[in-house]
Amino acid sequence: MPKIGMEPKRRADLINATLTCISRHGIDGMTLDKVAEQAGCSKGVVTYYFQNKEHLTIEAFKTFLAYYGLKIESDISSGMTAMEMMDVTMKHLLPPYREEEATSINVSQLDGIEKMHIPHIDQARLFVQFFSKAALDPKFQEVVAESYSRDFHGIAKIIAYGNQTGEMSVADSYNAAYGLLAMVIGLSFFRVADVPPIHGGDNRTIGEDFVRAFTSHKGM
Repeated sequence: MPKIGMEPKRRADLINATLTCISRHGIDGMTLDKVAEQAGCSKGVVTYYFQNKEHLTIEAFKTFLAYYGLKIESDISSGMTAMEMMDVTMKHLLPPYREEEATSINVSQLDGIEKMHIPHIDQARLFVQFFSKAALDPKFQEVVAESYSRDFHGIAKIIAYGNQTGEMSVADSYNAAYGLLAMVIGLSFFRVADVPPIHGGDNRTIGEDFVRAFTSHKGM
């Protein structure tokens, strides 16, 4: 049995290790033994916290999706304008391409949200693995639905606030939020599939153009 008081850190280490193994080996190739090796513990410790591979994979998926919301909430402050809040949202939901130093996956809040990080290449690999699984597995579909429902309502609140302050002109904030979230998910897949914009560049600009249309007074 793990030492008393070590539970939060051990669970965090196991989730980080699971995401790392899925990024490297895929969900099918990820095993409890590989997770234990990556986390530096025994397989018994893994099964102490997570009943089986499915349980561990679902919890890792939940944490992967929650990562984005936590980063957004951490960077948004009450004094921001609606467009500033939207910029923060887009930065985390669809970050721009850039070179990264070799870093490891860390989705643990124990050392502060600012220390949480998933390298872009790992984000892409995990996106493909989890969403491929969710296409056929109802349990994974539930995780997606719950997570994106939170994101959807959060974005709609930002747009509604922009309407109130006069920064934005959107006929239906919920439709606009739904469309933006759907676009971000689609653009994320395009990135993974290496489908660039017609005119080249970073496909994040497509999402930014969509957001800029909110201020056009034409409505959405």
